[in-house]
Amino acid sequence: MDIATVIGLLFGFGMIVGGFVLEGGNPMGLVQVTAGMIVFGGTIGALLISFPLSALLKSPKGIMKTIFSKPHDPSEMITLFTRLAEKARREGLLSLEEEEAALDSAFIKKGVGLVVDGTDPELITAILEIEISAMEKRHGEVQGILEAAGGYSPTMGIIGTVMGLVTVLAHLDEPEKLGGGVAVAFVATLYGVIFANVVYLPLATKLKGLTHEEVMVRRMMLEGILSVQAGENPRVVQEKLLGFLPPAQRAKLVTTGREGSEERAAAA
Repeated sequence: MDIATVIGLLFGFGMIVGGFVLEGGNPMGLVQVTAGMIVFGGTIGALLISFPLSALLKSPKGIMKTIFSKPHDPSEMITLFTRLAEKARREGLLSLEEEEAALDSAFIKKGVGLVVDGTDPELITAILEIEISAMEKRHGEVQGILEAAGGYSPTMGIIGTVMGLVTVLAHLDEPEKLGGGVAVAFVATLYGVIFANVVYLPLATKLKGLTHEEVMVRRMMLEGILSVQAGENPRVVQEKLLGFLPPAQRAKLVTTGREGSEERAAAA
């Protein structure tokens, strides 16, 4: 679970409402049903026009990835492919069949299954690249929906404000109601701007970053699968996969690996 997303949402809304209260505002004054109907209803309507219904119905699952995404551990992945490379060189590619069932990643499991079946490397690459492209497309649809919502929401807020002001101007003969009416009208703009800049656009940015990370991880998996199939030295496989990581993370893993090797050698 990515707790930073939850903290960011709570902190953002908390600071906005807290600042409003410190300025002497009443939090209940921000609760306006009609403003919510115009802003959220209008945004949903615009999204229904812009995107297929099937994409909109699947978007909540994609949005939840920003909260419940499980970070990948590169050290575990490198250890896994190093072990698979050792086993393949020692016992042959068919020996990987018994490893296949224990794999957690469906992507790696599919790749190892293709290797065991004797599929050509070019065909394995093509099949797994299709998987990567399909994942990017799914994430891209959700990201596009969030970015569109971030664009529509402030506009719907302005529409709500204009409609509220029209109502206020229609009652100029009642001066005592003007102040409250104007305040209510501007709540719609507040809803539109806040949700666009605290919810929709930040979630789109987060999902974009998660997609880039997932693509990198899957390409790392693909390289590991092809290296194992080619019968490469486990040390070479390790060095290849380390190349996908940033220098600082790479150095940390190398240092940890050396310490682990020294401990095992001392124990022996």
